[in-house]
Amino acid sequence: MKWKLAAFILVLGLAGAGWCVWDFYQPSQNFQGRELLDIAPGTGAPAIADLLVSHGVLAHRWPFLARYWAGHNRRRLKAGEYLFDTPLRPIDVYRKLVAGDVNLYPVVVPEGSDRFDIAHILAERMAIDPDDFLRRTEQTSLIHDLDPAAPSLEGYLFPDTYRFPRHVTADTVIATMVARFRHVLQTRLHDEIAAGTVNLHAVVTLASLVEKETPDPTERPLVAGVFTRRLEKGMLLQCDPTVIYAARLVNRFTGVIHVSDLNFDSPFNTYRHAGLPPGPIANPGESALRAAFQPDDGDALYFVSNTHGGHVFSKTIAEHEHNVAQYRRVKRKESGARSQKSGGKTKSTTYGRQ
Repeated sequence: MKWKLAAFILVLGLAGAGWCVWDFYQPSQNFQGRELLDIAPGTGAPAIADLLVSHGVLAHRWPFLARYWAGHNRRRLKAGEYLFDTPLRPIDVYRKLVAGDVNLYPVVVPEGSDRFDIAHILAERMAIDPDDFLRRTEQTSLIHDLDPAAPSLEGYLFPDTYRFPRHVTADTVIATMVARFRHVLQTRLHDEIAAGTVNLHAVVTLASLVEKETPDPTERPLVAGVFTRRLEKGMLLQCDPTVIYAARLVNRFTGVIHVSDLNFDSPFNTYRHAGLPPGPIANPGESALRAAFQPDDGDALYFVSNTHGGHVFSKTIAEHEHNVAQYRRVKRKESGARSQKSGGKTKSTTYGRQ
């Protein structure tokens, strides 16, 4: 009788093992649709299995747990937010959690965004504390080899589309953006760097001014050329975006440049201080960086908006004053037309090079 009992137990065990193996390769029939599950750090495998079963991702917990325990000493289930949008076999669920294939959220950082813009974007998209982000971007150890004189990480947080997991930290975001800057510098701007001795601090600072002055890639070398020649001649740059940045640093910018902003005594205010500002005022993209490496070698010293997204360039102050007067006439005409449409109520949030 004992051998019969042993045989029965053996058959039962083999049947159970066979069922586990079979079930491990069958998609769950209980899956109801899209599931987004957040597995907290420190959650044990049994609790994870129960969570997966309760949401229909797994039909049964034991095949999943059996595979986990079989590889427990070599592979761990990783915490994070996971998206399940199709029925998966338990083996595929197991592999997903072991690989840490977490759900990623796209974060778009437009060219010309400054640290304050990025802090706002990250607060909205990833619930990162903006004040914490700003404090951490004041620490420059990540770029000390590139720019020992950098007052912050401004200019080195490369604008791009990123994908981050839900619980990403400010430090991880910052490191990723700086790494992206390094990659672009080394792979796409290698020839510009190799062409001669490069003061990267000056190049990135100039590129940030160019980025903020014009959205047109074809104009950027022209703008970079104007600024370069003004620097060579000892002229004030009189770059409006530096005035805005100086005001933003002390939380005083209202959306419009006032005379008090132009007179505000900040080292970033290029209406008050000659030369480049102490550091970048935004994070330039590849096109603006390339323009700063290779400014146009023309003879223009001034430019003003043409009210159509571009600029009019001039060599002399007389030409420039004529262009400024034309710009003001167009803006007054546009403002009058808007006033008529709105019953006399207008609000201007634009500015031009005066």
